Amino acid sequence: MSTPSFPSPQPGRGDSLLSLRGISKSFGAVAALTDVALDVAAGQVVALVGDNGAGKSTLVKVLSGVHAPDSGSISFASRTVTVPSPAAAQQLGIATVFQDLALCENLNVVENLFLGRELRGLRLDDVAMEVRSRALLGELSAKIPSVRVPVAALSGGQRQTVAIARSLLGDPKVIILDEPTAALGVAQTAEVLNLIERLRERGLGVIMVSHNMADVKAVADTVAVLRLGRNNGVFDAAEATASDLVTAITGASDNVVSRRAGRTGPAPGPESAVPDPPDGAGPATGGPGVTTAVTDRGTDHV
Repeated sequence: MSTPSFPSPQPGRGDSLLSLRGISKSFGAVAALTDVALDVAAGQVVALVGDNGAGKSTLVKVLSGVHAPDSGSISFASRTVTVPSPAAAQQLGIATVFQDLALCENLNVVENLFLGRELRGLRLDDVAMEVRSRALLGELSAKIPSVRVPVAALSGGQRQTVAIARSLLGDPKVIILDEPTAALGVAQTAEVLNLIERLRERGLGVIMVSHNMADVKAVADTVAVLRLGRNNGVFDAAEATASDLVTAITGASDNVVSRRAGRTGPAPGPESAVPDPPDGAGPATGGPGVTTAVTDRGTDHV
């Protein structure tokens, strides 16, 4: 079997808002990332996909300032930058919504949105924070019953909306979503995907980490595949099939998905066809006094 070939990352585009080149990161003897490249433009959704252990989480942590890369360069708005800490990433304009969301369930929506960045004069300005919260959620067309309801009373999709809205308070230019639809129901997943489309309409660059190929195909413009810590293809989401993406993720064209896609029901064999008896004839017999009955278990003699 020949080794499949995949599209390679293209040189940095002139309109790229965020551009990574040659990013490598090791933890002891384990190379988590090796010479990784990635481009994200304003108003573009880039899906970052790969199997478990492919390096997706490490790359997200490099971009969010949790891990410093061992080598490589990061360009943001056409200038080379470093991201030494999460605070530096936020100041730069890179916001990250991790899979655990980091919400306080005992606090309401307003308190979660402004946690750590409260508006205050001589005291907390609750009115200004509520007005700002309503305006921001309204811009996102969020379906939240009240900004004063505790987060514990919200659905999974509504919580994801609150976490994304909180990240937008810092006016970022790039937002990273780590598995935004994981463990959500069908309606909640659709709500989050609609929200991602609205982020694109606002002109933000969006990096969406996901294992769900249907979600990727639904909202992504470009799909970047990581395999074993390396780039293994960059695809146009409108043209690539789910089989193409799984082939790049696994590194083999003969995989479970391709085999299931090509599987068809078995054609009826000649032994399963039971001819009708001729007119006036009785049932088929296997000998004097023996009646042959065809059942779903085979041929029984009665």
